[in-house]
Amino acid sequence: MPVKQAEFFVSNSDPAKCPSPDRPEYAFIGRSNVGKSSLINMLTGRSGLAKISGKPGKTQLINHFIIDNEWYLVDLPGYGYAQVSKTEREKFAALITGYLTNRPNLLCIFVLVDSRIEPQKIDLDFMENLGDRGLPFVVVFTKAEKLGPMKLQATLETYRAKLLESWEEAPTFFVTSAMTGAGREDILSFIRPLNEDYAKEQKSERKKRNAGPLRKTGN
Repeated sequence: MPVKQAEFFVSNSDPAKCPSPDRPEYAFIGRSNVGKSSLINMLTGRSGLAKISGKPGKTQLINHFIIDNEWYLVDLPGYGYAQVSKTEREKFAALITGYLTNRPNLLCIFVLVDSRIEPQKIDLDFMENLGDRGLPFVVVFTKAEKLGPMKLQATLETYRAKLLESWEEAPTFFVTSAMTGAGREDILSFIRPLNEDYAKEQKSERKKRNAGPLRKTGN
């Protein structure tokens, strides 16, 4: 599923002011400096779409990008950034929770983790919280080009085993590299059928609303 057009739509600090939930939506989130902006740029084929910074914690707003005028890609603030005040961390946590729990069109959350780092409690706790809230998510391993095949496979197996300590089955994994483009087609191919199912459901709902009352037939 090639991306033909990707544009910035809106940024805000209030989940209630997000765009009307009239399109399927996918949120990308992870710890600060996990490579989220680079991944978004790679997926969309737009090198400057999401602003890349060497300073962790740069994303502080809910950023909506509209893709092919069909769906939203949402760049959320990172979590776990220690070099801000407790008040700021709590503000970001409330912003993220407020968004994730109030978007009926949010079809999946892409949780990014650095493939070079062993499972971190903050990431596992975040996924656990999503599960408790019944929010669908997948795990995206970033910076895969920095590991050899054997080390990468060992990382995936370690992560899967760790998740299975708490889950009956592990979520879907994607392995990506913003440098090589690895994982791009896998993620976009994952999104495509979700978009198609969403469109079918919306069409069915419109038909129901427009059907009007049934008229009694005369004898």
